Amino acid sequence: MLCRVMNVSRSGFYRYLLGCNQPESNSDDELLAVVKEIFESSGDTYGSRRMSRALKVLGYPVGRYQARSLMRKQGLRVLPTKRFKATTNSRHNYPVAANLLDRQFQVATPDIVWGTDITYLWTLEGWLYLAVVIDLFSRKVVGWAIDKRMTTTLVTNALTMAVWRRRPTEGLLHHSDRGSQYASHTYQAELKKHGMVCSMGGKGDCWDTQFTILSEYRADLTRAGIGELPLR
Repeated sequence: MLCRVMNVSRSGFYRYLLGCNQPESNSDDELLAVVKEIFESSGDTYGSRRMSRALKVLGYPVGRYQARSLMRKQGLRVLPTKRFKATTNSRHNYPVAANLLDRQFQVATPDIVWGTDITYLWTLEGWLYLAVVIDLFSRKVVGWAIDKRMTTTLVTNALTMAVWRRRPTEGLLHHSDRGSQYASHTYQAELKKHGMVCSMGGKGDCWDTQFTILSEYRADLTRAGIGELPLR
């Protein structure tokens, strides 16, 4: 902003900083030492972009590609962490329903078969869990809920929204995995209250649930940028 106001080029401003703030020695060895110190201070998480910004703050006008070269010389490499969260806990003592749906995902009438599942989103506030209820006829999300914890309340809130919005008749087939949230007495009582028939997929088989449909929905959220923003 200062460069734009004063009509000064950014490169000229960096040269000025270099002359004012640069330590007496600016050898490659010194730069390499600074890069290593910054990298270790970051917990081995800084890539070339953040390394470049950190060096500029310290008075070293180093661009991204030069920062990358310096990091390579030091053998500094950021190891990617796999962001994965389990969303199904089938190790419980609740009764498990039969698989009445049996992968018959093509439905001719709306609000006859609903599929539900839990997925997760990584945000700037950490992990958030998303429970959705999908009408298999249209693949439309008819109910959803989001929370920081993967509880029975999460899936119950999603079901409550779906019932409130669609008002289905009794006999609707409700299909889920064998997770403790869906098998719990509280959730099963909700299904009975609304006259729904419970169906559960096979143990450890994601294709018996709405995994494919939910993955597409999660991908839509990511493309929309929701998975990258803080959600409240």
